[in-house]
Order: sequence, then C-alpha cells, then structure tokens
Amino acid sequence: MSGSMAIYLGIDTGGTYTDAVLYDDRAGVLASAKALTTKHDLSLGIREAVDAVLPDPHPTIHLVSLSTTLATNAIVEGHGSPICLLLLGYPQDVLDQDGLRQALGANPVAFITGGHTVTGEEQAPLDREAVRRAIAAHAGGVSAFAVSGYFAVLNPTHELAARALIREATHLPVTCGHELTSNLHAPRRALTTALNARLIPLLQQLILAVRGMLEEKAIRAPLMVVKGDGSLVAADFALERPVETILSGPAASVVGARHLSGEENVFVVDMGGTTTDIALLRDGRPMLNLEGASVGGWRTMVEAVAVHTFGLGGDSEVRLDERLGPVLGPRRVVPLSLLACQHPGVAAALELQLARAEPEAHDGRFVLRQRPRDGARSAFSGAEESVWEALAGGPVAMEDLLAGAPIPLFRRLAIDDLVGRGLVVVSGFTPTDAAHVLGLQRHWSGPAARLGATLCARQAMEYSWGQGLSAESLCEAVVDRMTVQAGGSLVTTALAEADGVALDGHGPLRRLFVDRALSADGKDGALMDVALTLRRPLVAVGAPVATFYPVVAERLRTGLCIPRHAEIANALGAVVGGIAQHARALIKPGSTGYRVHLPTGVENYGDREKAVEAAIRHVRALAEAHARRAGATDVQVHIERKDHIGHGRGEDVYLDTEVLATALGRPRVET
Repeated sequence: MSGSMAIYLGIDTGGTYTDAVLYDDRAGVLASAKALTTKHDLSLGIREAVDAVLPDPHPTIHLVSLSTTLATNAIVEGHGSPICLLLLGYPQDVLDQDGLRQALGANPVAFITGGHTVTGEEQAPLDREAVRRAIAAHAGGVSAFAVSGYFAVLNPTHELAARALIREATHLPVTCGHELTSNLHAPRRALTTALNARLIPLLQQLILAVRGMLEEKAIRAPLMVVKGDGSLVAADFALERPVETILSGPAASVVGARHLSGEENVFVVDMGGTTTDIALLRDGRPMLNLEGASVGGWRTMVEAVAVHTFGLGGDSEVRLDERLGPVLGPRRVVPLSLLACQHPGVAAALELQLARAEPEAHDGRFVLRQRPRDGARSAFSGAEESVWEALAGGPVAMEDLLAGAPIPLFRRLAIDDLVGRGLVVVSGFTPTDAAHVLGLQRHWSGPAARLGATLCARQAMEYSWGQGLSAESLCEAVVDRMTVQAGGSLVTTALAEADGVALDGHGPLRRLFVDRALSADGKDGALMDVALTLRRPLVAVGAPVATFYPVVAERLRTGLCIPRHAEIANALGAVVGGIAQHARALIKPGSTGYRVHLPTGVENYGDREKAVEAAIRHVRALAEAHARRAGATDVQVHIERKDHIGHGRGEDVYLDTEVLATALGRPRVET
C-alpha cells in the first residue's frame, strides 16, 4: 500500500448484521467482514466487523463512511424516541391526514397560534407564550422537539422563532420542517418533521459508537454518512437531519450493486434480516423518488432513491394463518438458531416445551432486552418495570413472563409496548431457522432451529393444512412462502414503477394470479395456470439472497446476478458515492411586484428578472455552503430555472419560477 492511493473504510449497520469493507480506490476490495449488530451496544458489533478487516498495524485510512438501515427499520417497526410536535397555525384536523396521528402514537402535540399564508404573510402572530408553555409541559418527558409551521417553506420566521425559544429553555435537539423540504404539503411536512425528531437519538447513538471506535484505533479520517439518495454527508450534518438517512442502507446497496455488477438496467434487490428493498436502475442510475420516500406505510418528503421497502427478511416472524399457511413478517424477531448460540439455556427450554403433551400458544417464543434504557426518558409503568427486571439475566420464555403476572393481559401489553419502543425484542421461528433445518444455512444452531420447527409444526395441527405436518414439511412451506412473498414484492414494484398500479389493494386478484404463479404447489384441480415473466434481470445483494433468490428468479423467468461481495454491498456503496446538496427558491408574483421565498426568509423585488437573479445568488451560496458543511471539496454548483406559465383564453399567465441549485463534490479525505 504505497503511492497516492486512498484507503477507505466502509461500515453498514443493519438490523441484523454490521458489515465492514476496506477499499482501495485503485485495487478495489481489500477485505470484508460481517458481525452481528449489537443493539444494546452498537459499538460492539461495529468494532468486531472493523477489527476483522483492519490489519495490525492498519494503514492510513483516508475516509470512513457509514450507511445504515436503522432509521428505515425504526420506522417500519414503529420504533423511535419520544418527541413533542409543535404545529404552528395548523388546523386541528391535520392529525387525521396522511397518517400523522398514527405515526405520532402517544407523542404529545401542541397546536400554537401562528403560521403563514400562501403569499408568505402572517396568518396570525406567533403565540410565544403558548410555545413556552408547551416547552415547560413536555421537555422533561421527550428526547427532541419537532416544529412545523403552516406554509413555513414560504416564510420560516415562526419556525425559527420557536426553535430559538426551545434552545433557550432546553438543550434538546430541534427539527424545523422548512429545513427538510420545500414541499407545500403541510400534513406530510409535519409527518416528516416528527419522524426526523424521533430518529435523532437513534442516529446519535450510532455515530457516537463509530466515533468511539475510530478514536480507539487512532483513525482520524473524516466520518461520512450515506443519505437516502445515495450521496454522502458529514456525520455532524447527518445528526441534524437523520430523516434524510431513511433508506440510507438501500441507497448504499444500489450504489454498491451497480459498482459490483456493472449492470445498468436491472432491479436491485437488497434483503437483510428485517426488510427487503427493491430499486430500479436505468442506464446505470438509480431512480429518485422526488415526491418523497415511502417507508412503513408513511409517505415522507425525503428525496431518496425510489426504493420499495417491504417488511420481509431472513429474520421475519413466521405466523400461522388459518387459510394461507405460514405467513412472514412484517415484524423482525431474533431467530431461535441465533438465540441458542448466544444463550445455551434456550435449547433446553425448547426441549421442555416439546416434552409437553399438548402445544401451548407461546411455545418457541422468548423475550430479551435489545438496547439500554434511556435514563429518565424511558419512564416505565409498573408492569413494564417488572418485565424489564425479569429480563436482567437474559432471555426469558414468553410463557414464564406471563405466568408470573397477577394479570397476564397487562403483562402482555407491557411487553408489546417495550417491543414497540425498541427496548426489548421477541425471539421466535423465522425463515433463517427453516433454512438451517433444510441445510441451506449453517451459521448458527441447527438443533435449536429444528426444535423450533417441530414446535411450530405442532401448533399448525389446529389448522386443516397443518394436519400431519413434519418439521421438514413446515420448513419447506416457509421457504416456499418466502419465494411467494419475495416474488410478489418484485411484481408489486414492477407494476408500481411501470404502470402506477398499487397491487396491495387487490388481495383476491393477487392471490389468484401472483401467488399462484410463484407458489410451488396449490395448483392441483385449478382450471387455469399462471406464469409471470419479469422483463428486467435481478441483481441481488445481502446476506440471505443466495438462499432464497435463485428460486424467485426462476419462477419469475428472469436472470439473476449475485455478484462477488454481494453480502457487503451496502458497506461498499458507502465509500464509492459523492456529496450532493440542494437549495431551492420560489418566485411568485404579488400585488406590487415579485416575492422571493428563500429557506432563510422572504425578499421583495419590483422586477421579475432582478428577483430571479437574487434567488440564484442566494441559492447558489446556500447550496455551496451546505455542500461544504456536508464535507465536500472541489464543489461545483449547477443552477436550474423553471418558469411556470399558465395558458388560457388566448393569453399566457405567469405563475411562478422555481430555482434549484445543486452543489456537487467529493468528500474531503485525510491527507
């Protein structure tokens, strides 16, 4: 390792695995490794993966870059830190739009008088005393504040004033909606702002873990984070806008898959433990969703790679459906084969459950702590406290947790709440376990996987399809179901991308055509056979794809590429990207001239071209400043102007002008 070559360290922290890659910008991949993600202390899994790729002594590392699915998984699984959302000038019914109420859950909301109109004028003065009252009422019980003002993208002054009041009274992070998006859709902007605030502590924990590891190893290279559009930003910049790391892992996998495969017009599939992410490459470029990424059923305003995310992975929970048989996900559970490797007493507990004459509802299910309690902000009810203390020594069988409770229902609700907050996790039977039983995987405990499969098969006997089912037969049904659901995800993506068709709303037709085409059986006696052909090949990356995707590609009659280093494509994608930052301005006609709506406020001009010149000057400077703050060097700024003209009654009417500045650069590296 000599000369002017640069050595990069890429890290990807997913829901199940943490990957690391050592990359030479001339020689390619030098080393790669995987370790289990340790959610109770992220630094442990990160350190294990990095230790495996760094020689001793290690070379000079010029850049460290991080991608993660933690933000995506947190939204899919409903996790996040407690926040307070301040809505400035919003109508009360906004909570019932775009799923905002469901996304907030029990998090407090304060409606504050204020906000602006579509012209950027105050619709009412900001009620500063109401803001102070909301801060005093909620600061002690939340980890962050989110502030979204009505039409704040056209005039952010009320959001900025509210943020100043919060910072004056607390040291908590504050997210302002106008800094995340210029889109006028108020409910979705409020949703995006709330999600960003909920994710700040999660990303902070990850970045602090990586920084601590780098400090231990005397690595002084800049630390970058992958955004959802595949570009890079400095870690400090990412901490302010963690919602922009939604789909960071999938975006990095698309970049990595393109780099590894050399393919230009393909579906890229990234399967992990928790989710499957599918994106389309056209002419070597990932398609961007300019309307905002959709994750876990929530439509955000984050510009990101157009990734379709499904709650389906190697660690998806296997549920038994009376009509469909085994069904997978969307919740992730810890595979029994993995749990037994980490806690040897689990296998003995499974054997005791199997020794009973009759199956029980919670056979093969355990509960364990997943991450540390967040100090005073993790206030527990009495039932939650008792669950937390019971798990101090390691995993506990679900039935034992419930058996010791005065009122089992309250204990079960407490477990569900702790799972929803990401503090504890359930272990159960998964496709990974089924693959161990069938000899398709051998990473962890095969005997524990078989015990789990036998218990699950015994529970299935209450259904007609489960009569006489062996452990092997159940596992074959689980793997076949994975083929059906994974293939169905591809068909859903293809229809949405090509035709704008939402397949999810047509359950009977999906089962008749899509599921039948992908299933290995169930066709006897049918009057019609179904076959599907996917007209783009697949590039599949991620740890489980070699187990499940050859059959998926076969049944969809398409080609499949699983490139070398496919299992660490995310970590590789983290180090081969660049930096891109944007700034926008909108010029609208007014009663006496033209108003320029900027991220920093509004300005008025009598002449349209002078207004446009001012907008270009401001957004050029803002975009370049953002790019340099994001860690870029050699910044180049591109300006795009769009004049919107209305046509009617024989004349053209000027509507508005949008000015977009895009600043591009390479990340600064250690010299």
